[in-house]
Amino acid sequence: MIELLRKRRSIRKYTDKVIEPEKIEILKEAVLRSPSSRGIDPWEFIFVDNRELLKQLALCKPHGAGFLEDAALGIVICAEEKKSDVWVEDCSIASILVQMVAQSIGLGSCWIQIRKRKFDDHMTSEDCIRKLLNIPSGLKVESIIALGYPAGKREPVLRENLKYEKLRINSY
Repeated sequence: MIELLRKRRSIRKYTDKVIEPEKIEILKEAVLRSPSSRGIDPWEFIFVDNRELLKQLALCKPHGAGFLEDAALGIVICAEEKKSDVWVEDCSIASILVQMVAQSIGLGSCWIQIRKRKFDDHMTSEDCIRKLLNIPSGLKVESIIALGYPAGKREPVLRENLKYEKLRINSY
């Protein structure tokens, strides 16, 4: 697992290769196996592979989502806010878990933050996505994970470049 983590980088450029159905099934299994606090499983996932929808989703906020247009797949990660007080954490766990599984099967991925982001001065990114995908009002949208075959290779962060100054032992 540490080797996957060492190699994983955010990928924002993808080839036009379609993700094979068996890999999509692996990704579906991965999100459904994601742990959640107290086993509540407040999350729900929308797998989007329709190119036109991906283009529209790429416009859900002014910055940081445009690359979704060229991804083969976007996974919209939602949760029922009233079901769990830690829905954000549960969705975040599912988000990174599916990214690690994607890495393990040769796919690249990148997180797109949606919660607390704006589409424009009058609408949130979440409301834009809710309208586009017919998401019920009781569900909150945490993130979208863009996935596809990487168009290039990004080198891992070297161990000596890790921020060891962020570590403390036994107290601050």
